[in-house]
Amino acid sequence: MSTNSEDDVSKTFRTLVESADRKFARVRDVPAYGRGQNHYLHKVFKAYMRLWKFQQENRARLVESGLQRWEIGEIASRIGQLYYGQYMRSSEARFLLESYVFYEAILNRGYFQGSVKEISIRYKELRFCARFLLVSLLLNRHEMVRLLVDKFRALVDESKATFREANLKEWKQVVQEIVRFMKADASSVNARPLRYCATFDSHPDSLPYVARFHAKKVLKLQDAVLTSYHHNEIKFAELTLDTYRMLQCLEWEPSGSFYQKRPVELAENGRSNDYSGTSGLIDINLAVDLTDPTLPPNPRKAILYRPTATHLVAVIATICDELPVDSIMLVYLSSSASFSSDSQGESSGGSRRSAKNKAVTQASHDQNSSPEVHYDKNGYSSNYYENHLSLGPRGNGSNKFYPGDLIPFTRKPLFLVIDSDTSHAFKVLHGAERGEPVALLLSPLRPSFKSPSRLDMTKNGSQFTFFLTAPLQAFCQLAGLIFPDPETDDETAEYIMSTAFSKWEVILCTSRSLDLVWAQVISDPFLRRLILRFIFCRAVLSLFHPPEDSDGYAPVCVPDLPSSLLPDSEAVRSAILRLADHLKVSGYFMHT
Repeated sequence: MSTNSEDDVSKTFRTLVESADRKFARVRDVPAYGRGQNHYLHKVFKAYMRLWKFQQENRARLVESGLQRWEIGEIASRIGQLYYGQYMRSSEARFLLESYVFYEAILNRGYFQGSVKEISIRYKELRFCARFLLVSLLLNRHEMVRLLVDKFRALVDESKATFREANLKEWKQVVQEIVRFMKADASSVNARPLRYCATFDSHPDSLPYVARFHAKKVLKLQDAVLTSYHHNEIKFAELTLDTYRMLQCLEWEPSGSFYQKRPVELAENGRSNDYSGTSGLIDINLAVDLTDPTLPPNPRKAILYRPTATHLVAVIATICDELPVDSIMLVYLSSSASFSSDSQGESSGGSRRSAKNKAVTQASHDQNSSPEVHYDKNGYSSNYYENHLSLGPRGNGSNKFYPGDLIPFTRKPLFLVIDSDTSHAFKVLHGAERGEPVALLLSPLRPSFKSPSRLDMTKNGSQFTFFLTAPLQAFCQLAGLIFPDPETDDETAEYIMSTAFSKWEVILCTSRSLDLVWAQVISDPFLRRLILRFIFCRAVLSLFHPPEDSDGYAPVCVPDLPSSLLPDSEAVRSAILRLADHLKVSGYFMHT
């Protein structure tokens, strides 16, 4: 009778596993953008909740019938993966934390340890480690990242010795990727968080001005599309360094007590010892206590890895169509200009110049002037489709993204951040909108560094993105300084910048010449911070270069911000020189 009971338990367990796995396979095809996906996702979470609860209640009998520890680890790993996927769809920090909870429990309980008889099980363990690494990176758990890198490297080396015929080239590459990523991002380990933090980003002196500021129209950042592609760029899995930085820049930093909760540990009987306040169970709504009640929700973000131009357009279209009233969408594109293959040969209209040369030529014009536009017989401007961003390694049409591709979406409010050596080509969108004026932050056409070795963005990531997400670190990188420097008072440097940003906020909120495009987003903390950091970046790079040698080295905003915030204005220039003097690099920033 006991044998029959054990057989029934084992059969029920296998049935639940198969059902959950089928649902899991289908949910992987659900797009990680757009609204209206929660109904099906809830079914998947519910299936794994039933499975997890069943194995908890019947652990002893399942073990007697042959259940392996790695199978429990695989279930928990799937749960962690589901939570991570839900975080990517919703940008809710509680799901990222729940994912961390399950992954850390797998590591602490050693569910995959000793299961090296089959290469398929080792692959499961390697995938678990890689996913846990990604979650730990996003949560800035630097000690855990270092621990996991060492473990991951050891697993790959051990697998090479144990499974000599296995092809582990892909996993060796993963090790190289994460080591390279950590090296490029080393300055963030002891730095302030990239996420919006009230301690650093809310300025008490200017807060009353922001609170009293009222525009005719007020927009809130609700959605963002982030993508980057550069040849040999720094990345881990499908997250590039640039999108990693921008992703965090558009999220709230949880409070200290909330952020440092202890993780769930799984007891030997499979039941959870809850030390963190998290559920430890699998339901889409059971982690509500992980939500910091003092913070608004994060903007939703669609992170696209090497999309084709048509896929990028489709994602923007979906989000645009679902954009709530009184909301704005941010589109962040970081990419190189066209490849050399784009400039070869001659067309019927004569020889073609390279897109990069056109962009540089265009930048030589007064950046405050509107570009000259030429229309064909149908009334379309050829400028919209002359220059493009390359979204992939091949220069064919599927990877070319043109300024004109964004025009249909200007029926809704857009905030565009273009980081490219052909970024100024997107100025042509100003005045071509189909209903809503576009806000544009456009990168310099070329980076600036004291040391030529820093020019290689495959080692550092994009400089403009770095300024928008970590301005003090970007300043130090520009000047060839070590960050953090034990001999430098970084707190004073942060104070100088905070004081400057506070003054600039007051100028923005009291200026009578502030364009409506900027006025309607000033109340949004994420967009306001990006604007302030743009002002800082523009001033730093302008003062770094002599006026006669500044062509292409300065970022551009369209439409213009108030002239009282230009690089040569007293409020801006004095702050940059004060920071440079404090960091003992004032000799690099005396140009006016």
